[in-house]
Amino acid sequence: MKINFIKLGIFFLLGISSALAQEKKNMTLEEAIQMATTQSTEAKLSDTKVATKEFEMQTVKNKQYPDVKINGQYQRLTNADVDFKLGNQSQGGSTPDVHQLILGNAMATVPVFAGFKIQNSIKASQSLYEAEQFYSKQTKEDVALQAVKLYVTLYKAQENEKLIQENIKRAEQRVVDFKAMEENGLIARNDLLRAQLQVSNYQIALEEARKNMSTINYQLATLLKLPEGTIINPDSDTFKKETGFDTPSDDISGRNDLNAIRLQQKAAETNVKIAKGNYYPALTLMGGYIGFDLQNTVTVTNAMNFGAGLSYDLSSVFKNGKDVKAAKSKAKETEQSLDIMTDQAKIQIQQANENYVLAQKQNKVYEEAVAQAAENFRIVKDKHDNGLADTDELLEADVQQLLSKINESSSRADIVEKYYEILAASGKLTSSTVLPTKN
Repeated sequence: MKINFIKLGIFFLLGISSALAQEKKNMTLEEAIQMATTQSTEAKLSDTKVATKEFEMQTVKNKQYPDVKINGQYQRLTNADVDFKLGNQSQGGSTPDVHQLILGNAMATVPVFAGFKIQNSIKASQSLYEAEQFYSKQTKEDVALQAVKLYVTLYKAQENEKLIQENIKRAEQRVVDFKAMEENGLIARNDLLRAQLQVSNYQIALEEARKNMSTINYQLATLLKLPEGTIINPDSDTFKKETGFDTPSDDISGRNDLNAIRLQQKAAETNVKIAKGNYYPALTLMGGYIGFDLQNTVTVTNAMNFGAGLSYDLSSVFKNGKDVKAAKSKAKETEQSLDIMTDQAKIQIQQANENYVLAQKQNKVYEEAVAQAAENFRIVKDKHDNGLADTDELLEADVQQLLSKINESSSRADIVEKYYEILAASGKLTSSTVLPTKN
């Protein structure tokens, strides 16, 4: 008895752990998008890249501030010979005993002019920082669209499973009916075997649907960083809303990737100015303080100094031309890349619009096909019951009815997916997470 109680306790605990591991989570499409743009590794990485660019920009800005250095030294001397050069000092006297030197100095330099390189470097880094912000937004748009596709695919897999299960129930009942008819000699055994074979085929299809559902569920849960074993239940109401949404405009001004490359082009043009800055001399102001003490010999304090420094690299007149040309070529590359990406964005949004319209038309056809397949099955079943149609015709009509329902369900989900593809193509997915209502 004790062993039985222990077994029951183990089974009970295993049941609890299994239930905890298989946590079910109801989730709307908007929630999936929100989690993808905040919880996914890709989104967090994009935020980290933005932070890195900001630190790099601050580092460049620091170049416009003064450099202040403080230095102190203590040196131990051995048997130093001191020879005074400032006139006759204590003639006939003994040489001072010198064993140490203490030296301290402070120096500050302020860049005054460097061929506008510092100011232009700050502008270029600012443009690159802003470009990284747009790239981060684009990454989140891509991740959001990935979440939409997985969410829609998961809904399709779950709907397929439900429809196949319903057909299995009807097919199993048909087997029961055929068995009774076969025992009474009303149908041949071959007809019963065909009905049983159809049940087996449906069961195989069911296992395939479950496998697909499990795979997609795992991918979506991983993307959203949900706990291991979480089962996501998509909101079916999202796919039951009226179709025929207004198609968004073809405006691509909101595309984050285009805005990012525009800023990269601006930075590249600024780099041309930076390269040209090498043609100019550099001017700095400097000031400092020096103090030292040579043991028993001389002490210097309050030795303030100030002045200006001018430097010019004469070789830049001959060598810097290549750097300027390289910078100009880089700017031209960025400009051409922008033109290519702009054309691609226009093509992408045009295709997205066409796919959306096609999905709407397909849905209407599939809705009609469901009614046609149901009526066809009814007619074939009546004929079969009256001996005017064979079992193959009945089973084929049943399969056609199942396929029509699966196609209609998938087409409704496709409309939602294609609509969000339009939003992604126009750069508005993450800012338009609510489906519009039908006019």
